[in-house]
Amino acid sequence: MIVVMKPFATKEQIENVERRLTSLGFKTHPIYGEVKTVIGAIGDKSRVDASSLSHMPGVEAIVPILKPYKLVGRELKKEPSIIEVGKGVAFGGKELVVIAGPCAIEGEEQLYKVAKAVKKSGAKILRGGAFKPRTSPYSFRGLEEEGLKLLHQVKQDLDLLVITEVVDTRDVELVSRYSDILQIGARNMQNFRLLSECGKTSKPVLLKRGLSSTIEEWLMAAEYIMNEGNESVILCERGIRTFETATRNTMDINAVAVVKELSHLPIIADPSHGTGNWKYVSAAARAFVAAGADGLIIEVHPDPQNAASDGPQSLKPEVFDELMQALKPIAQAVGRSI
Repeated sequence: MIVVMKPFATKEQIENVERRLTSLGFKTHPIYGEVKTVIGAIGDKSRVDASSLSHMPGVEAIVPILKPYKLVGRELKKEPSIIEVGKGVAFGGKELVVIAGPCAIEGEEQLYKVAKAVKKSGAKILRGGAFKPRTSPYSFRGLEEEGLKLLHQVKQDLDLLVITEVVDTRDVELVSRYSDILQIGARNMQNFRLLSECGKTSKPVLLKRGLSSTIEEWLMAAEYIMNEGNESVILCERGIRTFETATRNTMDINAVAVVKELSHLPIIADPSHGTGNWKYVSAAARAFVAAGADGLIIEVHPDPQNAASDGPQSLKPEVFDELMQALKPIAQAVGRSI
């Protein structure tokens, strides 16, 4: 439920209401406005008599939250969230954020070559997988901590923010030491222990939509992260599994508009995993920017034919540069920059 405080309610009145809610077993999430403060109360509403709260000094109204996702939805927080990552990079603002890099970190030479190229083209964040969840146990599954160290080294040398995937609760602390953003992949979207563990960190979390997940299931997964206290969640549409087999997945462009209506969280798109074919990545990327996405995550590799992972969907650096130039007028047309 939402406790709406009266205009210019005192700090003491707000704290008294929070203490009362906490004593009843609720987690409180105050949102301070210039005139009014609202307190989100997450818990079992059957344990409290709303009328008793409404008579507390400073309380204006008690409003139920109807959606199952309480913290993620717009009922509690009307304004879009802007998730700051660092060094002037933020998701959800006027500037679109492009993340780019190889699916998997293969070595120092490969990572530096890609990092220098994508930064020159305008990418603000370098991606690179150190832990790779693969369908086959015999596929390349990443360099693990050695890969994390390489990623951190490139970050320091080239002054680039970095993102990498965390696949196990046991690795959250390790990955957090090296990465600016924790990525939770599609296969782990409903790994609730992992979601909760990432929610206990102070790192922004990029949450990809599951292979066959509904938007509500996706938002509920984000709720797990925010319920642990981490409000820096970025959603990522990466295509869902349908009956169509012409592409790796089916990109859900509708998801951008739907998510922006239902949630205050920023949403980006992954046209690389969504299409599975480098020839279609640029078209899907342009469509998502036009639809209002807050950014993109794109796979780039200097030699896709010999990539250890996801070569068929990776752009060569020169193709990525062409895409970045093509996106600029589209972003401008929808009131954004890139």
